Amino acid sequence: MVYMNTPPLQDHSTLIRDNLYLVDILVGRMVTQVPSFMNRDDMRSAGMLGLIDAANKFDPAKNILFKTFAEYRIRGAILDEMRKLDWFSRSLREKQNKLSRSMIMLERKLGRTPEEGEMAAAMDISLDEYQKILGEVSHLGCVSLNETLNDSGDGASFLDSLADHRSDLSPAAQLENKELIKLMAGILQELSEKERLVISLYYYEELTQKEIAEVLEVSEGRISQLHSQALLKLKTKVQMKIGNRD
Repeated sequence: MVYMNTPPLQDHSTLIRDNLYLVDILVGRMVTQVPSFMNRDDMRSAGMLGLIDAANKFDPAKNILFKTFAEYRIRGAILDEMRKLDWFSRSLREKQNKLSRSMIMLERKLGRTPEEGEMAAAMDISLDEYQKILGEVSHLGCVSLNETLNDSGDGASFLDSLADHRSDLSPAAQLENKELIKLMAGILQELSEKERLVISLYYYEELTQKEIAEVLEVSEGRISQLHSQALLKLKTKVQMKIGNRD
């Protein structure tokens, strides 16, 4: 009786076989944000483990689609593999932290989102150096979007609010996320036009950074910088607003 809700082994195999395509889709989405020494095969192997884990732990009695459940497990497995490899160095983390601290300081001082030149001046570096740092920390965006919005570790993530998964959630879960979605919608409007477009094309239209660069007629490196700055602004604004609300 203990195992009555556990799908039979045959059902596990069917779930895995029918959803293999999700692994390739997510690998394709995340590959531009990982270091060069982590190739598609590494990511695909980790993603497969995530899919298998999803099939083993999926409870059909819960009001959620397997596709949604599997996507989170696959993405999480790839991120876990990245963390195991410790692919971002201590110095790179410090650069990202310095960006965040400068953004918060200027946001409070100016009462608005700072421009790139203002960020560079606050950090006592040139605009070129600032944009170079944005490019260096760009692959951290993959982790940032999957981090929770607070330090407790049990809150919703950026990706939860950016991705439109509401139709797959239970009524209770939709109510819990309603306030966050409203908050994020307001914050997105505070980004620059290009930053909003990059976020929209990347997370909603699922274009690659190369494809977005072609649409906006700028370099792929510039798209990486805009993507990094947009995520930095999102995280800074959410943390500040949640902090002010508390």
